This record gives sequence, structure tokens and C-alpha cells, in this order.
Amino acid sequence: MNALADYMSTESSAAQPHLHPISARDYHRMGEAGILDRAQRTELIEGRIIEMTPIGSRHADRVNRIARHFAKILPDEVVISIQNPVRLDDHSEPEPDIALLRPREKPYSEAHPGPQDVLLIIEVADSSLAYDRDVKTALYARHGIPEYWLLDLAQNRLDIFRQPNEGEYRLRLRPRRGETIVLSALSQMGLELDRILA
Repeated sequence: MNALADYMSTESSAAQPHLHPISARDYHRMGEAGILDRAQRTELIEGRIIEMTPIGSRHADRVNRIARHFAKILPDEVVISIQNPVRLDDHSEPEPDIALLRPREKPYSEAHPGPQDVLLIIEVADSSLAYDRDVKTALYARHGIPEYWLLDLAQNRLDIFRQPNEGEYRLRLRPRRGETIVLSALSQMGLELDRILA
């Protein structure tokens, strides 16, 4: 444990330093000012700037395959957003691999989507599995994202989280090969699991 971490873990001092959360507005200003490297992939999670791992070819292929399949089966008004920000609150703006968004009167060009705009979020996990499972699942549940899919590339399996309640998802499903998944927000649409697994 380093000295700072050791100091922060002691309870003896009421005047301990605390992390100052960065707001989404300040995060964007940092990008505009060139403080954040444009080539570096980052996202804002609970006031902290998280460096994201580079996207590998398997990951990119799977995201493209899922998005292409959604484009074939979803109504035209559903927006398929790929690796774009979702503003959850003033301190969290993740960039999920795929987000299915509701149509809305105010164009998305005027403001990033918020939790109320989201039908489904999908994260494709390779080296980021623990982060996507432990941090992102809780984050999306806390903000009422109605459905979250976590595709584990290493195990070639999909976990589906539904029914957010008090910061947790009450329902977790793990469909098997050959099954058709029906989205909770789009019950008329079915997605064959085999189309997104290798």
C-alpha cells in the first residue's frame, strides 16, 4: 500500500483529503481545452475519469455484428448508438458499446441521452469484464437503466440484467444457445442469441 492510500485509509484525522468529483461539464471542458488526449479513450464514472482499454478486433467485430443485426430487426425510430456517451447524472457519462434509445422530440444532437431515453445498454467485455460486471452493472441499476446486457467474449456467454430496484437488478438471466431473447422494452422484437455469439 502506498503512503497516500495508507493515509486515506486511517480514520484518525477528520481533515483527511477527499477526492473531488469531476462534473460532466468540467469533463467536456477538459476535452475542449486539450487537457484530455483526444486519442485516449476515457469515460466519466462517478466523478472519476476512467481510461478505457483499446478496442481489439474481436470486440469491434462483435459490436458491429450486434449493431448490424439490430438495424435489420428494430423499428426505424429506435436509435442504435455505438460507443457514444449516455449522461446518467452530473458525474457519470459512460460510453457503452451499444445503447438502444427511444425516439424523442429534442434531437440527440442537442444533448446526450439520459437514463429516461435508454431502452437497452450492451457492454462487450474482454479484458474489461470485472469492470463491466462489478462497476457498470451497479451504475446502470442505480440509474434505472431498464435492461443491461453483458457479453463475455472469453466465455462466449451473455448475461441479461433486468428490473432495476434500489441500485440492483432483481432479475439476471443467462440464455443458452438456440434461444431467442425478447427485449423487455420491445416485446415484439426477438433476437436469436446465436447471431451474437461466436
